[in-house]
Amino acid sequence: MFEVLVIDNHPLIRDYVSTLLGKEGYSVLLAEDGLAALDLLKRSKPKVIFVDLIMPNIDGQTFCRILRRMPEHKDCFLVILSATAAESVHPIGRDKVNACIAKGPFKQMGTHILDVLELAQQSDFKAVETGVRGLEDIHAREITKELLLLKHHFEVVLASMSEGILEINGEGRIVYTNAAAMEITEMPEERLLSSRFLELFAEDARSAVASYLKEVRESVGSPSFAGTEIKFGDKELELRVYPIHDDGEKSIALLMDITERRRFEDQLRRSQRLESIGTLAAGVAHDFNNLLTVIQGNADIMSMDLQQTHPHFERLQEVLRQVQSAKRLTGQLLGYARKGRFEFSLLDLNQIIRETVETFGRTRKEISIHVELDPELEVFEGDAGQIEQLVLNLLLNAGDAMPGQGNLDIQTRNVSHEEISGSIFTPKEGPYAMIAVHDTGIGMDQETRERIFEPFFTTKQMGRGTGLGLASVYGAVKGHGGYVDVESEIGKGTTFRIYLPIKRSASVETPVESEQDRPDSSQPQRRGTILLVDDEQAVLKVATEILRKLRFNVLAAENGSKALRLYRKNRKQIVLVILDIVMPGMGGSEVFRELRNLVPEVKVLLCSGYSIQGEADRLIGIGASGFIQKPFSLRSLEQSIDDILQPGGS
Repeated sequence: MFEVLVIDNHPLIRDYVSTLLGKEGYSVLLAEDGLAALDLLKRSKPKVIFVDLIMPNIDGQTFCRILRRMPEHKDCFLVILSATAAESVHPIGRDKVNACIAKGPFKQMGTHILDVLELAQQSDFKAVETGVRGLEDIHAREITKELLLLKHHFEVVLASMSEGILEINGEGRIVYTNAAAMEITEMPEERLLSSRFLELFAEDARSAVASYLKEVRESVGSPSFAGTEIKFGDKELELRVYPIHDDGEKSIALLMDITERRRFEDQLRRSQRLESIGTLAAGVAHDFNNLLTVIQGNADIMSMDLQQTHPHFERLQEVLRQVQSAKRLTGQLLGYARKGRFEFSLLDLNQIIRETVETFGRTRKEISIHVELDPELEVFEGDAGQIEQLVLNLLLNAGDAMPGQGNLDIQTRNVSHEEISGSIFTPKEGPYAMIAVHDTGIGMDQETRERIFEPFFTTKQMGRGTGLGLASVYGAVKGHGGYVDVESEIGKGTTFRIYLPIKRSASVETPVESEQDRPDSSQPQRRGTILLVDDEQAVLKVATEILRKLRFNVLAAENGSKALRLYRKNRKQIVLVILDIVMPGMGGSEVFRELRNLVPEVKVLLCSGYSIQGEADRLIGIGASGFIQKPFSLRSLEQSIDDILQPGGS
């Protein structure tokens, strides 16, 4: 005779079936539930298995599903022996069981058990019955149907939850899992069930989980207990364990995949940090531009009084050239802070990329460059210089990541906000132009990825870079209302994706100031008084000297209140007000409004260490005559004044 396994949580049923089969010469194995049965199957291979459906730990339905997934037991003759056989067999699937017997009076039930064993022998364990034996021997089953309907309802609820649910017995083994837990752990049901809960986690996380479980056990009786965050492979999980107070040492483990939530939280923190750094960078650039204005102004004044043959003349010109270099650096900082200078026009992004790639390729011939540009890429409205610099900085960054040789791929294509909405940001609705730059370089670790857009952060050696390249990329993208995303891994290269909104409306700024030059003495004598308003004493002093060199009378005010007093007293002589926008106390905007209230047609030239973008742009929209950005040269200041005061000027 062959070996038979009987699985039933009721000891009376186990004793009866064991005695019955023993008398017939069968070798009988007994298990009180599905968990114990799975342990037996690791060392035994019974030919026939009788299994009850309603059992603690792993129930009969779950056991049947797992058994049919085990190759070593695929030919086993499986028999349901249950009081709920008529109602519960269908959720299992009729093709998964060979026969069903309804529990009833022992005499009749024993006859059905022996008949099924004889059938199993005759059919070589492949027979499948369609009916349920023994139904005629039991009474009405309405109560059973209602209980099973309630059980099925809860199973549907648990199966539909997004949180993973695991039931753990007193030995720390998993006896129930829902679909979400299998998806989160990426383990099938047959691997999860009967395994030990702690063994789900990597060794470096087990001590934390074990410590948490101990705290949970010690907190029994408290109204609630907080969860803990656990690393699970490349996922972040929040684990909560709830003891089942009515069932000894059992507990329920709740697993929540918080990987995406953590990713968005980290991105939010990085964005907030970058915004804070941007505010700081803009303030630093503004203050530096004030200092540069003083240096430039004094150098201009000295140059006017020197002949070109003077031994110090060339030194002064070098000072002026270095001021321009410093101005470009502060311009990058302002660009990062989205206070940079933008001149919008319709652009062919593909053409800009082709020309920039051609320029870059001539200097880095060891890099294999592949360009895939979408011929249907929509027209983009933006600042050509900023976009050119953006693309060049991305290419330079990729080249630096491949010091020997490597592959560089540049791609453009049209995308919608839906296509990028799954990323780390939530884009505004509308079409976007995507620029993707991928290199096969050394890649970046997480710490570097989180800091690459910060000004002055660089991984290059001293003297190899300022750390403003990617910071200016970030500023240019944000200044155009776009988004930037980066993917990188050590040893696997880096991909930057830039998303720029299509047909973005923007104001057009006045042209960039011309290079510094000595004033043209052939200009006619100017007349009139200029009211100069600036809170920086050094700027006020040097600008006053410049204006006097340009043959203007100057009234100087270091704050808004004094400026208004001077204007009320001398309004008939004042032909122009040069007004700094950023001042403590009464700021430039408030001074401008008060001046307009006094004389609606007042001519005001705005100036700032920031650029026209922002408050200056708004004031020009409501009547300001022009804008000049610090540091300005003597020649550019003269030109701005001429543009306003000449007949027909603003």
